This record gives sequence, C-alpha cells and structure tokens, in this order.
Amino acid sequence: MIKERNEFNADIDTIWINKENSQNKWYHQLKYLAAGIIFGIIFVKAEVISWFRIQEMFRLQSFHMYGIIGSAVLVGMVSVWIIKKFNIKTISGDPITLAPKKFNKGQIYGGLIFGFGWAITGACPGPLFAQIGTGALAVSITLLSAVAGTWVYGYFKDKLPH
Repeated sequence: MIKERNEFNADIDTIWINKENSQNKWYHQLKYLAAGIIFGIIFVKAEVISWFRIQEMFRLQSFHMYGIIGSAVLVGMVSVWIIKKFNIKTISGDPITLAPKKFNKGQIYGGLIFGFGWAITGACPGPLFAQIGTGALAVSITLLSAVAGTWVYGYFKDKLPH
C-alpha cells in the first residue's frame, strides 16, 4: 500500500514515498553501505561481535558488553529527548513522529526467545554481517535462522496476541 507523505499510518506494511527523492539512482544508496561498513569496523574493534565477550556478558563475568549496551541506550534516550524537545525535523524538512508503544506480554516472550538465541549462538542480528565479514562463516546459519524466524513471525503475526 502506498500512502502520501503527509498521512500518518502506524501500519508496518505502509511504504512512505518522498516524491522529490523517488527518482534517486542506485549509487545514491552507497552512503548507507559506507555507514554500514564503518559501523561494522567499530563493532569489530570494540569486540562487540566477539563470541567470548557475549558469553562473558551472559555469564555475568564482564561489564564490557553491558557498558556498550548501556551507552547505546543512553545515547538513544538523549537523542529522542532532543528530537521531542526541539521539534527536530528530517533532512528533507519532514516532522519526526514517534508513535506511542503499547506494552503486551508478547514482548516478554519475544525478548526471552531473542535472549536465548543470542546466548546460544553468540550473535545478535546487528553484528551478524560484521561477524560473517571477519570470516566467521558459521554465523551464516544464524543469519539464515534469523531470516527464517522473521518469516515465521510474519506468517503467524495475525494469529498472535498483539
């Protein structure tokens, strides 16, 4: 379903199209590739993708990962506060709208499944590609499992309690 930019629809299946930028060429997207590569390098250097660091975190043996995750949460909180406080707009001048989220028990179950998967595989969806890029090709199975899990959720999402 395609909607105009000025309509708000919280449905995840809605596609937003910016009429002025709909004619972008493929090479305009290279900035995202560059940002991903830089982000992956930071993950590698900070040892965020290290299976051993992840295991230390889940065994409560090291503060390293908790410090990184806590820093990310703090940066996110401050960023959202600044966006709301100063009514920050996107680069194209559109207002940033943050839809309120409703809590439900499915978030607990999903978080537990996510945490168990993270502890078992030593991989979070964010750094999967960085891990594969460093030569940990066994993580490809984790990536395929994440894609399969996303597909299964999409297939059953209408039957799940939201």
